[in-house]
Amino acid sequence: MTILKRTDRSRNLILDAADAAFREKGFAATAVEEIATRAGLTRKTIYNLFASKDDIAAQLIARVEANDTAYRDRMAEGEDALRILEDVFQDSAGWCLANPSLAKLALSPLDRPSLEPPDGRPSFQGLVRDILVLGQRQSVIRADEDSNLMALVLLGIYGQAMLSALAGGQFAKEDVTHIIRIVVEGIGEPSLP
Repeated sequence: MTILKRTDRSRNLILDAADAAFREKGFAATAVEEIATRAGLTRKTIYNLFASKDDIAAQLIARVEANDTAYRDRMAEGEDALRILEDVFQDSAGWCLANPSLAKLALSPLDRPSLEPPDGRPSFQGLVRDILVLGQRQSVIRADEDSNLMALVLLGIYGQAMLSALAGGQFAKEDVTHIIRIVVEGIGEPSLP
């Protein structure tokens, strides 16, 4: 059994309380005081551990992004990359629809992503890029395009589709497959290497 330091326990209590509050009330309607009450901590403790409510939301999103072990295990076993990619986006869509206020923050970041995923921490962009690389090695994803660029294009199209769904639009399971196929297979003939 892992024993957490008091600071780590408090951080987890805050993140869990914020997650519940954001799901119930939404990000904008949740005050730091509400999170403190739910966590059983003081507002001062929250501000000692997090810079702001936005920081708490960013940490919640990072916690979700870091939960990629099952996908990476499937990749290590050599499972079909297209199947893993579809599952990753289906699972993400389910999370987005269940967590609309956090999903909007995750899908509309203040800092625009770069071609390279962030160093030193797991990221959704990095997971998608790594699955694309696996698919290129398996010859199920076109290899004539850079995997970092394809990941950004795929995430951009998916992000816009999810933002539309969160605003009241429709989003069907088949949409994920269609978006992935357009990006990884391309439209028209592949360019020469």
